[in-house]
Amino acid sequence: MSQQAISILSLPFLANGAVQEYRAVGFNGAQASAAGQKVLGIAEFSVASGAYGRACRLGTAVAEAGGAFAVETALTVDAVGRVVAAAPIAIAAGATAVTSAAANGATDITGGDPAQYIVGYAMQAAGASGDLVEIAMA
Repeated sequence: MSQQAISILSLPFLANGAVQEYRAVGFNGAQASAAGQKVLGIAEFSVASGAYGRACRLGTAVAEAGGAFAVETALTVDAVGRVVAAAPIAIAAGATAVTSAAANGATDITGGDPAQYIVGYAMQAAGASGDLVEIAMA
């Protein structure tokens, strides 16, 4: 369990509801409540609703794990603001045969935001939910 972090940039937020220490904070100041959501950072201490807190946005942060994962794992958040292993990105092969003589098979993928936001990468392994680990913020 880590208790060290090197925060290069901590951003203030006004808590929109109680925020637990070491959990992800959304841009609205509330503790993350949707799996994979975009977040402002990781809360550096517990904050009561209506009070100001700080979230680590850049550097390393201590975060609460929501399950087991290995070092170097890409991390996202679960529905209660803990960090969990991100699902790998998979692109399914198309079911439509290409019959054009001009088709070159090149793929151009465009779109908006990914299905899950990567908050950081594990610098320490987590053995179980509730472990405190150091993460490198993405």
